[in-house]
Amino acid sequence: MSSIRQFQVTFDCAEPERVARFWCEVMGYVVPPPPEGFTTWEDYHRAQPPEKRGAWFVCKDPADVGPRMYFQRVPEGKVAKNRMHLDVRVGTGLVGEERLATLKAECARLVALGAVHVQTLVADEENESCIVMQDIEGNEFCLD
Repeated sequence: MSSIRQFQVTFDCAEPERVARFWCEVMGYVVPPPPEGFTTWEDYHRAQPPEKRGAWFVCKDPADVGPRMYFQRVPEGKVAKNRMHLDVRVGTGLVGEERLATLKAECARLVALGAVHVQTLVADEENESCIVMQDIEGNEFCLD
């Protein structure tokens, strides 16, 4: 039995490039070079049949450590809560007020990029603080 060592995270969305570029900013990821034979992504997309233009986009960890993120256009919009979400780990190792201040600062940065602050969950006897957010198309994620 083989061991899986890599995976990618796939997002269904209406505007793949827009959502991918948002997540590049969130994660510190980059847009990889366009496919071989194309100088720019715009050149690549123009070369596709009209129905395929802008159908997908990717971003990747510049250090090739984290998973690749793939964004694919789908016709339907988001209608319910995600069954799976990302926890963006900005407060790892921090506790109490220091953690909450770090989470709030990152929340403010992401709201400026178009994210939505949904709810701040303050630490209790079992859990540390986290902030529930939505990306620019309404996909939930947490600042943890």
